[in-house]
Amino acid sequence: MDCIFCREDGGDILWQDDTLRVVLADEHDYPGFCRVIWSQHVAEFSDLADAERDRMMRAVNAVERAMRRVLNPVKVNLASLGNQVPHVHWHVIPRFSNDAHFPLPIWAPRQRTVSEALLSQRRARATLLRDAVRGEIEQALA
Repeated sequence: MDCIFCREDGGDILWQDDTLRVVLADEHDYPGFCRVIWSQHVAEFSDLADAERDRMMRAVNAVERAMRRVLNPVKVNLASLGNQVPHVHWHVIPRFSNDAHFPLPIWAPRQRTVSEALLSQRRARATLLRDAVRGEIEQALA
């Protein structure tokens, strides 16, 4: 089995422990896009024990709270697909009414072009997520 999340971090690590990690994904059009990735290779969310699922969702919730506070998006999208990478992980995606795909999902056809200046401003704000995510997760998982 060759799993990218077993082999690689999946992005810039914002926080991690023995059970999961939160990474800032390298998504050009979506500064602040995070993934919450279960450390052990597990394909389906329902394969986790009750306490593990609870831990995962508390982490996803903490990332969303940090994202809302730091980036002030119009909406936050949560997704756990796993079709291309069958390893339990959640996407936590900040959405803005003027992002490249809004109001459609980010995997839908592009609706508009977003200026590099605006994306640069969002990238600058996203650098503040590291401390915000750490604080929210440490409180949520204590």
